[in-house]
Amino acid sequence: LMLTNKIYLNWNRSVPFFTIARIKSIFKAVVLLLFALSSRGEQKPNIVLIISDDQGWMDYGFMGHPEIQTPHLDRLASESLLFKRGYVASPLCRPSLASIATGLFPFDHGATGNDVFGYDDRAGRDVAVQEAFHHHPSMIKTLVEYGYLAHQSGKWWEGSWRDAGFTHGMTHGDPERKGRHGDEGLVIGRKDLKPITGFIDLAISQEKPFFVWYAPFLPHTPHNPPKRLLRKYQRSGHKDDVSKYYAMCEWFDETCGQLIDYLDEKGIRENTLVLYIADNGWRARSENEDDPNQMAWERYALRSKGSPYEYGVRTPIMLSWPSRIKPRRQSGFAHAVDFFPTIAAAAGVDVPNGLAGINLLDSSLTQDRDIIFGVTHSIQDITIGNPDRNLQYLWCVSRDWKLILRYPGIDTTRFKAMHEWDKPPARLYNLALDSQENKDLAESRPEIVAKLRKRIHNWYQPAELQ
Repeated sequence: LMLTNKIYLNWNRSVPFFTIARIKSIFKAVVLLLFALSSRGEQKPNIVLIISDDQGWMDYGFMGHPEIQTPHLDRLASESLLFKRGYVASPLCRPSLASIATGLFPFDHGATGNDVFGYDDRAGRDVAVQEAFHHHPSMIKTLVEYGYLAHQSGKWWEGSWRDAGFTHGMTHGDPERKGRHGDEGLVIGRKDLKPITGFIDLAISQEKPFFVWYAPFLPHTPHNPPKRLLRKYQRSGHKDDVSKYYAMCEWFDETCGQLIDYLDEKGIRENTLVLYIADNGWRARSENEDDPNQMAWERYALRSKGSPYEYGVRTPIMLSWPSRIKPRRQSGFAHAVDFFPTIAAAAGVDVPNGLAGINLLDSSLTQDRDIIFGVTHSIQDITIGNPDRNLQYLWCVSRDWKLILRYPGIDTTRFKAMHEWDKPPARLYNLALDSQENKDLAESRPEIVAKLRKRIHNWYQPAELQ
């Protein structure tokens, strides 16, 4: 470029004025071409996205849990840009995963719950949701367009891996074969990691950058951990549901270690961006037995999975890229909708206009963010074309304050027991003083409720519920 500029200056002194504009345009084209060639020469990072399934935000060693052992994720945290205040768009797996993939909130991508309203033809009704979802850009299709190989494993609700734009994968999504929420892909981690390691070997042999979607059915039920892990937590005197869940968290951690170690073994860890998030929270039922409303729901703790409370929507978020990211703990918020713009920025690819998320690698953006938002709909009552029909909550977290707004969305299923007990129109918590959300301050701090309610409705204004 310096030589080109020197030649241009010499020519500029000797040629007639009327040709200067033409020469400038030629030199501009040459410079842009050189930059383009230089950019193409840079090696794009491999990208590995790890998504745990039903894991509480505190349930890691690096988050301070007194018993659950997660040495591999602890090591990843020490090597990462770590956000301890991460949040998902929805506290339920399908809408949460859809938001991670697209950078959209559930009322935009349409997959607001796990199933469509009505049960006479669940698979048939779901086709319209999947088709609408696939009209939206996603990180998967975008990376593949730019030359990445992409592998799907684990949880995936929107049809097959091919439907989603992956080049390789495990989930067939065929309703005639009972394909739902991951089907054959759900064995990943619980059985082994061979589909992923084989894919990595293939990408290396073809000298192509790769993307891995590792969303195992862990620590999700069925809670059937290896006996060697279960015995460790049974000795603590917990009830059975707690011991099994704690052991599942460690089992999931072991699989993460195996995956990251494989990247090291292949000598590609330095230029691999590893990202971590949980799709939603979870808590054992017996840990919530003092809640008088718990009797109506037998599967897990209220105010966890499927709810807008911290045990439903909060998660640590990590980004580790040894050659590019200096490990540190980042104050402020990270959000699931940030993953698409962050991955796109890391890979040097275009991202759709209008996404709500930010590039988490840009510290100026994360430092300026003072509020994040989320939504909760009925778990199994998607209403196509009218997401507000099933709206249960909107919420925001602004610095230390969290406001939860309640809505009377329709819920025709047994899952209504998870939220029908929650009557107040608004709940307010100071998370700095009350991270467990035990003391509702809505009545004593109406000015904060009014301020945050306005910000929520500036973000999203529900239509009249029908």
